[in-house]
Amino acid sequence: MKADKIKLYTAIRDYGQMINKITFQMDPVVPGLTPDDFETIDCFDDLSAKRSIPGIKTVEINGSEATLTMDWFLYRIDFQIKGKGAADGVLINKAVTEDVEVLHADWFSRHTEDGVNYCLYTPKRESSSRPLILFLHGGGGSGEDNELQLTDTIGAIKLAERCPDMYVMAPQAPTGGLSLQEMFARMVAKGNPYRVVLGSDPDNEFDARGWTRWYLAKIADIIRRMIASGDVDPKRVYVIGMSMGGGGTLKMISVAPDLFAAAVPICPSINGESWPILNQLPPIPTFIATAYIDHSPSRHAYILRAVSNLWKKGRTDVEYVLFTEEELEKYGIGLNTDVTTHELYLENHNSWILVLHNEHCILDWMFSHMKE
Repeated sequence: MKADKIKLYTAIRDYGQMINKITFQMDPVVPGLTPDDFETIDCFDDLSAKRSIPGIKTVEINGSEATLTMDWFLYRIDFQIKGKGAADGVLINKAVTEDVEVLHADWFSRHTEDGVNYCLYTPKRESSSRPLILFLHGGGGSGEDNELQLTDTIGAIKLAERCPDMYVMAPQAPTGGLSLQEMFARMVAKGNPYRVVLGSDPDNEFDARGWTRWYLAKIADIIRRMIASGDVDPKRVYVIGMSMGGGGTLKMISVAPDLFAAAVPICPSINGESWPILNQLPPIPTFIATAYIDHSPSRHAYILRAVSNLWKKGRTDVEYVLFTEEELEKYGIGLNTDVTTHELYLENHNSWILVLHNEHCILDWMFSHMKE
């Protein structure tokens, strides 16, 4: 038997894009298939891709279409579902899939403006302008497809689900012609890729991968046009980002300090540009959140040193939280015993999960601010 017209049904959950239903056309039609006729391979439900789901839960046959349901598992892993017995010959993986549906991705319209690719969630409006949340993705969301920034991790879609009365703008940082793997290889060639390196910032070359100042300036201009049109409330524009996007959040409030009512950098990259920005933080309420330790251990010392100096200067509008081991474990982070220290630190890097669940009321804090 063969499987044709394979479709995956996915959603953006805490651990990113995950699958819980698959449909396909049977050729030939084989009635009476059961979960025992399928084997799941590399279908993991945890951040470190160590724990496999138990298998297929249900099989439904409707004419020539078969529907498989299962526990949620990670899309980002090269999974396989193989048929056996009556389903022998079936092979389902990403390479042979024809269609992938992402729950609520259709809430966003796609735009390209002045060389910026972005997705935009637009709330229902009557007459008044609405707040806007600018979401800056991490390193894995860069690209030119104007889609990956929605699906790489929990982020823009979660914000739209949580804040249906606000605009959510999710631009996509360019790759500069480098894949994530190629960029990482360059970093490895220079030494420890997770070490904080102060000095010149390689991310600001015109064709660099990531959130360059010139690209962020274009995004700021798009938001200004939305304000000028009356769509966006100029007093309630917010920026939030994770990892590379956390560093991008610091860059953005430096590029356009006039725009934002508040900012939330999550585990922000600390480098030759974000470090001095943080030390001389523009007068914008800022809440920084990280895990107690993650893949860049020295990041926390740099952040604490900077915010401590800001507090000494009287900056009562700056907050900093380190999520504890126990707080992370509530979201399944760090529970696996079969991980290396490096893998644990990579798991901890996902501290944005807690922020987007409003731990420590961080989102409430952000939305409580309005520009004067």
